[in-house]
Amino acid sequence: MRVTLLGTGDTTGTPTVGCDCDTCETARERGIERTRFSVHVENERTGESLLVDFSPDFRYQFLRDEVPLPDAAVITHIHFDHLDGLGNVFRVFDSLEVYAADETDPQTGKSVAETVRDDYHYLDPIDVRPTTPLEPVRICGFDVTLVPVEHPPLLCYGLAIEDPETGAKLSLSGDTSYGVPERSREALADPDLLLADAIVPARFCEHHPVGGRHEGPDGVPRTFGTKHMTREGALALADDLEAERTRLVHLAHYYPVDEAFAEPLAVDGETYVL
Repeated sequence: MRVTLLGTGDTTGTPTVGCDCDTCETARERGIERTRFSVHVENERTGESLLVDFSPDFRYQFLRDEVPLPDAAVITHIHFDHLDGLGNVFRVFDSLEVYAADETDPQTGKSVAETVRDDYHYLDPIDVRPTTPLEPVRICGFDVTLVPVEHPPLLCYGLAIEDPETGAKLSLSGDTSYGVPERSREALADPDLLLADAIVPARFCEHHPVGGRHEGPDGVPRTFGTKHMTREGALALADDLEAERTRLVHLAHYYPVDEAFAEPLAVDGETYVL
């Protein structure tokens, strides 16, 4: 299993357009990028590859990192920074299976799968495959499990991706607070690599209108507002899941420059072989 981090940024990415903060300026000077979220997972046994989320930066990411076009994709939720790159299949793919959760979101009255089908009905190559959360499905030779997480007000999912032959396991928290349900934690547990949402350092909760949540024993918030983990929350989740290795993703440019590029914060283009 070869994992390439195509996009490790939040909804605006780093550097952010029009921003001259120290972090964005340093990213420009050093040629470092965190484009909108997307992960490429290649099965070197079968010669197939799976894409997790369609970043709006899809075209640029694939040209930059020179990874193979995916044979299938999974959409974790319908926020634009995870979905709107799907239009790039036009005149690029002959066919593409797109897997997404089949449970109805009370907020929209549709499942993620139905939203993808309806919003991209004009794209003939797309074959939407409604998928039941917490039930593994075989995709590109991997056992892939969508796991419910907490990203209000919309339903959102993390992923466990396992190679049934080698035992390699990749877990993605998805966009979530620290309040990941227990059954989802069980599905995500013991990964060789965990990609965990860590939008900002915990001390930034003082700037959020609703503050922070899920304080640890030290009183440090593990959730920023209601829908993303803090850095400290993501690291606590990694400990909870007993991850062998952790990379923090979905990172905002609000990280101070002296922390923004420190371990274990990821940047685009990182690759891991599991």
